Amino acid sequence: MEAYANALLFAIPIFMLLVLAEIIYGHFKGMQTYTFMDTISSLSSGLTNIIKDSLGLVLILVSYPYLKSELSLLTIESSIWVYIIAFICVDFSSYWNHRLNHKINFFWNQHIIHHSSEEFNLACALRQSISNLLGYTAIFLIPAAFLGIPQEVINVLAPLHLFGQFWYHTQHIGKLGFLEYIFVTPSQHRVHHAINPIYIDKNLAAIFCVWDRLFGTFQEELEDEPPVFGVLKPVKTWNPIIINFKHLWGLFVDAWRTKRWKDKFVLWLKPTGWRPEDVKKKYPSNIIEDVFALKKYSTRTSKLLKFWALFQLVSTNIMLFIFLFNFSEFYTIQKWLFSFIILFCVFSYTALMDGYDWALKFQYFINTSGILFFLYPSHKEFYLNLSPLLYYFSIIYFLISFIIVLFLSREKNNFLENAV
Repeated sequence: MEAYANALLFAIPIFMLLVLAEIIYGHFKGMQTYTFMDTISSLSSGLTNIIKDSLGLVLILVSYPYLKSELSLLTIESSIWVYIIAFICVDFSSYWNHRLNHKINFFWNQHIIHHSSEEFNLACALRQSISNLLGYTAIFLIPAAFLGIPQEVINVLAPLHLFGQFWYHTQHIGKLGFLEYIFVTPSQHRVHHAINPIYIDKNLAAIFCVWDRLFGTFQEELEDEPPVFGVLKPVKTWNPIIINFKHLWGLFVDAWRTKRWKDKFVLWLKPTGWRPEDVKKKYPSNIIEDVFALKKYSTRTSKLLKFWALFQLVSTNIMLFIFLFNFSEFYTIQKWLFSFIILFCVFSYTALMDGYDWALKFQYFINTSGILFFLYPSHKEFYLNLSPLLYYFSIIYFLISFIIVLFLSREKNNFLENAV
């Protein structure tokens, strides 16, 4: 986990700079692919995923070292070819894992966050899951296990493989000639994120598009069929934590409501979107039928609310960055406590972005709790010894956040009075 945290110290600033560069480019080109609240939501989602992965929150059902010990037919010495073969195996594994996420109800829950944005840009790439809590992906690495690929090689390549999928989340790059037959490109991935009937569940590969061409899931981007982005059942929230578990909650509700006991169990492994007939008739879903008539999700905003949302995003990212910089020095319990503080902050400020009635009160609770947490003697001593910068920054953050929420409350009251 420490190695992953250190890698993120380099990756996070690079990703943020590239997002900023795309925003600036879109502005001057007159083709802006970002909206304010959606961007805050996307970047906040990336933040939650970093925390989840840094903590190692996953229940391993089957591990790669176990499969390698049981299935290995070869012993390969470390060389450039080991890394090339391993990378191909990782990409092959990624294709089938991705396909599973798209095709089965239960597994779609851990991938819906990545498709939830109704925009398509580099920030969208950072919408990564915190609900993928079951570790089973080693099953798809069986070819690597047969070949005796060392675990250490997989560990090195896995984050590089993930980071290599960032660049093609853009609308500013067209088709790339002969490269379209080898690699996944922005054009191909726009198809993947689209909800047009012809594009649904296509182009599932991560790096090499050969898998889509071999296994029948390839679809070219068509000039007369512009992609419409999002999911067929819009999430209608900026809150990444809600998005991560919204589909799962829907499955639980359907399982509770259906009268057939068989359906209570089989719906989890049915194709994505399948619902019991009795539930579907009584509680129809709001599924998009005409994608070109889609009205994107939006909420009432003000300059103060936008400033506050940006302040929250920047502040929590600074706290996360300092946390990762000192990650190895944190006790386990403090890692968990601090991580959940940030997660609650993200949940709280994105809930307020959605305009929920309870969100302001929850903000008061979070800010007060944050201040009290850092003033508690044992916590104060720990953070002052570990990182005075993190301690004072966190205190100031919660104080400023509390003050701004006071103004937001006044703004909301004025709006309600004027409405009356």
